[in-house]
Amino acid sequence: MNEQLISIKESVKFIKSNFPGNFKPAAGIISESYFNIFGDFKVLSEIDFSDIPGFNVINKGKGKLLFAKSKGSDVIIYKGRLHYFDDASMRDIGHTVYNMKYLGVKKIISVDEVGHLNPRYSCGEIALIYDHINLTGDNPLIGRNEDEIGLRFPDMSNAYNKDLHNKVYKILQEKQIKINDAVYLGITGPQSETEAEARFYRDTGADVVGYSMVSENIASVHCGMKFVGIGLITRSLVADIMLEDQRSEIQKNKDQKNSLKNAEKIMESILNEIIK
Repeated sequence: MNEQLISIKESVKFIKSNFPGNFKPAAGIISESYFNIFGDFKVLSEIDFSDIPGFNVINKGKGKLLFAKSKGSDVIIYKGRLHYFDDASMRDIGHTVYNMKYLGVKKIISVDEVGHLNPRYSCGEIALIYDHINLTGDNPLIGRNEDEIGLRFPDMSNAYNKDLHNKVYKILQEKQIKINDAVYLGITGPQSETEAEARFYRDTGADVVGYSMVSENIASVHCGMKFVGIGLITRSLVADIMLEDQRSEIQKNKDQKNSLKNAEKIMESILNEIIK
């Protein structure tokens, strides 16, 4: 057993010791600490990332692990993911995902804030991810592989599980929510994208850009967990239009926050249904 697996099992032992009575999570959610999408969830208890052995805590005090219920279903929520741009390593991020596996989680829902490259999308909407392009230059599988966790060369052909994707797609149809079926392009951030980068990213076939989901997805596939990815669209990165944007930075920031609120409302309205 290598150091990575020892660390995972140490973290899992501590987390399980904090489980509420009869808590058996089959689903997990990864989100930012500031997302307001859990209004209908009942939080039973929580622990800080900084209290969990083996967690590399970059944003000390921000990340929390929530034990929650969604209409009777037990759910683990990472409210405050680790970020590569905050100096968390890809292995650190993989560690948090592998913990879910060893805690009994079968399916992960990752919710990320994204900018859109596709001119048919709008800020304040959501994107349902069906594939990704990894341009981060790194991934959580680099280094020695632990066979107990997963294969050395995992198959990424169904990275965003097609069956789960179709179920979420159907929920959006039934609720008459605009469906932005999207390819997610992962980069490191945290700086904004240049005009040339936005044009290049769109030319690769990507629809949205984000900084977090790709590494989480790779780790999930590696250890055999099904994965759903949803982006909250808050910025427009459509080439040419970017150069014509005359808004001040203050106004851009204000508009981004308003777009996030609108996208959060959509996400909150479907999250329980997705868990179900």
